[in-house]
Amino acid sequence: MLANNKKKEKMQETPIEVKKKWHAAYVKMHHEKRVRDRLTALGIENFLPVQAEMRQWSDRKKKVDRVLIPMMIFVRVNVKEQRTVVTQPSVLRFLVLRGEHLPTVIPDAQMDRFKFMIDNSGNNVYFSSGDLHPGQKVRVIKGALSGLEGELVEVNGKSNIAIRIAQLGCATVEMNASMVEKIV
Repeated sequence: MLANNKKKEKMQETPIEVKKKWHAAYVKMHHEKRVRDRLTALGIENFLPVQAEMRQWSDRKKKVDRVLIPMMIFVRVNVKEQRTVVTQPSVLRFLVLRGEHLPTVIPDAQMDRFKFMIDNSGNNVYFSSGDLHPGQKVRVIKGALSGLEGELVEVNGKSNIAIRIAQLGCATVEMNASMVEKIV
């Protein structure tokens, strides 16, 4: 009987305490990399979208990591780890949608596509918080991003593929229209 009660208690705790979900956390300006390093040292899964680019100064060129979404880091945590994240120095709060009280959950599929785009794109990725109008659903069939699904959009007269993170906006990368196919 005692073993049964312990088993029931453990089953009730498991879904809330163990289930990890992606959340976006706001951090102080220019503290994104420090927060990433601190969370990694604590063993908390995180993702800071950065992309290497060449910067030109008057006397030299240097390759630097550009943070794609300033003042934000993504963390994959359970309820218990949320408290650990938010109590870290330089972490301000979690992203919470208007009218809600709990941190917004970002679906795993959206995060996986976003990470894939950043890791495999040969071109610079740009992030826009403005809402892009839904376009034609497409799948990349050629190049490093082959297999990525998103929306084909036109930005400044050029074809781009957009990956939508519903709670934040869209990440876009320039893409030749011949490298994609329509999804039916």
